[in-house]
Amino acid sequence: MLLYVFIIALALLVAWLHKLNRDYCVMAFFAKRLKTVDGTPLERVVPQAKAETIFGNVFDYFGANNVALFDSCRISAANLKKSYVEYALFTTFYNVITAEDAELLLNDKNLLTKGIAYYFLEPFLQTGLLTSGGKKWYTRRKMLTPAFHFNILGQFEDVFKEESQKFVDQCKNLDKSSITLNEIIPKFTLNSVCDAALGVKLDEQLDDQQYRESFKMIEEAFIARISNPFYMIDAIYNVFMAPKMEKHLRTVHEFSSNIIHKRRQLFAAKLEHSPTGQEKEDNFAKKKRYSMLDTLLHAERDGLIDHAGICEEVDTFMFEGFDTTSMALIFTLMNLSLYQEMQEQCYQEILECVEDDLQKLDVNVLGKLKYLECFIKETLRLYPSVPGIMRKVMQDTSLANNVFLPAGTEISIHIFDIQRDPRYFPEPNKFDPSRFTPENSEGRHPYAYIPFSAAQRNCIGQKFAMLEMKTLLVYILKDFRILPLMDPKDLQFESGIILRTPNAIKIKLQERI
Repeated sequence: MLLYVFIIALALLVAWLHKLNRDYCVMAFFAKRLKTVDGTPLERVVPQAKAETIFGNVFDYFGANNVALFDSCRISAANLKKSYVEYALFTTFYNVITAEDAELLLNDKNLLTKGIAYYFLEPFLQTGLLTSGGKKWYTRRKMLTPAFHFNILGQFEDVFKEESQKFVDQCKNLDKSSITLNEIIPKFTLNSVCDAALGVKLDEQLDDQQYRESFKMIEEAFIARISNPFYMIDAIYNVFMAPKMEKHLRTVHEFSSNIIHKRRQLFAAKLEHSPTGQEKEDNFAKKKRYSMLDTLLHAERDGLIDHAGICEEVDTFMFEGFDTTSMALIFTLMNLSLYQEMQEQCYQEILECVEDDLQKLDVNVLGKLKYLECFIKETLRLYPSVPGIMRKVMQDTSLANNVFLPAGTEISIHIFDIQRDPRYFPEPNKFDPSRFTPENSEGRHPYAYIPFSAAQRNCIGQKFAMLEMKTLLVYILKDFRILPLMDPKDLQFESGIILRTPNAIKIKLQERI
């Protein structure tokens, strides 16, 4: 009798699970299934990535190193050739690899909330401009946008020129037969972002080396959380990994707090010795560079943000403006070394447009360097500093491509793959700056090239970054010829917040006569 009861109960359980499996991927611990709006079989519209176990895609990346994790995503994109779905631990991931799907998602006003990867960054960044959503994000974006107006950016050029000259002088004293870019470029970008955007020069009181090391460890923890399904669970992460990160979080937060303290003192002192009222701040802005941090301190005086909010935004911009630009410059210098004829074309353009006295270099002159800009854009196409971004579906959403996204779905927009789509970039793995001339760009899908994201939540500092990169490259190319020390065929990439290589990238410098 008990056997019959057991068999019936088992049959009912199987039937119930079978029915439930229509809406949930049961073996992926009940991750909600994607569907089509009109009831068409999903696989005709959105294929599923090949699962390595019976548990959906839960354990596909378990134990994989950073290179293998990155390569797995590229293999899925290459095999499926269109946006695809993965069913992970409790969670559905819609992986977007086409410009058309990216446009739909990035322009949907209901899909502005950042995805789970940004939640993993919150111990580091709290809820600043990058990780926040809703009214807080809108308010902060509106507050900070004037700090990156074109007229303000021109004030930063003096900083970029000063730091670029220091960089060139440093290179002249190094062994130019082998320059490790990963060792010297981050120092330049950190100095530049601190001085230009935050209004504070680094000195011996601010340990930037320890900051960079702690930053790297925080990124390692982030990668562990996205690749290990167990670490995605807060309770497990908080017991086994969070205690190891406390030291590094304290280091980066103290670093940014010291910067805020220094600038707050300067800001208060200048206002104290200026006329009263609004005229104080107007005079301060005219006489000194009015940094992003000044904008925040001004807002604090008006009661629009508190000290914790300022810390959030400084941490965020340090993260977004330091390492992303570092990698963009490293890959650009690598490409200049690899493509000598193109490097010469950049150099000749500089000779034609830029005066010998680099102190006269300004935003308008840099704007004339069209080929150099194409070169940088092609580098960012092949090697976007941020290879992917994420959104979270907060409410059931139907898309124009016939895909129904249930609430809770995580959207991964793979910028790396979108920008290598052969439909928009023939021979996508070939380096060719001419792709970005006006005539060759005409008719290209506007979301085929999105290294700074796009739509409402695009990168607020993209013009800042381009100005910084152009300035340094002008200074380097005026003084040096860049020679290769690596074979691009040996290039590998690691998964992470930022696109990185497991091995350092090196070049050789030869002083121009």
